[in-house]
Amino acid sequence: MKQKLVVIGNGMAGMKTVEELLQSAPDKYSITVFGAEPYGNYNRILLSAVLSGEKNMADIIINNKQWYDDNGLQLHAGHDKAVVSIERGLRKVVARDGTVAEYDRLLIATGSKPVVPDIPGINLTGVIGFRDILDVNTMLSYCETHQQAVVLGGGLLGLEAANGLLQRGMDVTVIHNNEILLNRQLDRQAGQMLQSNLENRGVKFKMSAQISHLVGNAEQHIQTVYFSDGSQLPCDLLIMAIGVQPDISLAKRAGLYCERGIVVNDTLQTYDPCVYAVGECIQHRGATFGLVAPLFEQAKVCANHLSAHGMAEYVTLPTATKLKVTGIQLFSVGNFLGDEQCEQIHYNDVKQGIYKKLIVKHNQLQGAVLYGDTALGSWYQELIEQKTNIADQRQALIFGGPLSGNAAAPSPV
Repeated sequence: MKQKLVVIGNGMAGMKTVEELLQSAPDKYSITVFGAEPYGNYNRILLSAVLSGEKNMADIIINNKQWYDDNGLQLHAGHDKAVVSIERGLRKVVARDGTVAEYDRLLIATGSKPVVPDIPGINLTGVIGFRDILDVNTMLSYCETHQQAVVLGGGLLGLEAANGLLQRGMDVTVIHNNEILLNRQLDRQAGQMLQSNLENRGVKFKMSAQISHLVGNAEQHIQTVYFSDGSQLPCDLLIMAIGVQPDISLAKRAGLYCERGIVVNDTLQTYDPCVYAVGECIQHRGATFGLVAPLFEQAKVCANHLSAHGMAEYVTLPTATKLKVTGIQLFSVGNFLGDEQCEQIHYNDVKQGIYKKLIVKHNQLQGAVLYGDTALGSWYQELIEQKTNIADQRQALIFGGPLSGNAAAPSPV
């Protein structure tokens, strides 16, 4: 008789785990999936491409609803089907509409939620996040009827939102609280090159800025953004993109141990041995996650243990950053700033718009920033992950490896 597996969360991490499980142990579980959105599983990282018009909604669907039927999965999708409680003593979950599902094993993949800044006026109409299809549809409707967009946050998500809104014809200003764009991934040189590129496309920037409050019109729709320096900007649409935080509210109510995220061990198991968790909602050895690569690795490890093979362990590795804006080549991985014990290797071709910086310590690559030419990015990441001794290729490292024909250079990413 099949065991019962319930999955809370129909996003990329949870469903990747299910896909892996269907491959490794297709007959082990009867699987029930709960998702808060009324769709099958879709590729959330391509929402920016839908916003910019490079893709449509159909292009980003990973598994449509027919796929669930074909694989014998029971899908409960939509707002009323969102799980509101986990009763661990009875091993069951309860959805908003009262739907109940019992489990032998439970997988929590509730993802993350946008960080909402504590700013007066933040609850005005026209202030939204950028997390799901509903947010994209809202932005697209504004593009048809409004003009002035403000994006709060100069990180990856904010810049992708700004580019998409610009492509749709809006006047876009990015507000960032640092003087360097992508300051968690780029140094000053690369950040300035990125900003210049985006400015040439038409994006405006207000750097090192702090919003003091938001003001709406008589209908309580956002109208103006005010800053701590006394300046102001007209605004029809404000996108919040200052980061995400693990969505752990359901797990906390169930009494699972949480810190910043749901705490899991190397097998993605929580403190309850019947309950696993993957994705942006978890905390593993102190780290939380916001990019897709580690989520998919977690899915593989989790599926390995749910299938009772029990061999894999999850290890957190340096994750690379790439910006999904057409025409901009950008790559960052590892410790890209270094310290007093590190050496820095630079290459800068102003005319070609190419900048590279490598951080080396004790003959090991620690980090890399690439702008304009990212062909060696995956190789640099591999050197970092494997802690390779690069002494014999130190002089030519920035060009792709040993002096003898660049034999170590990989194919472009």
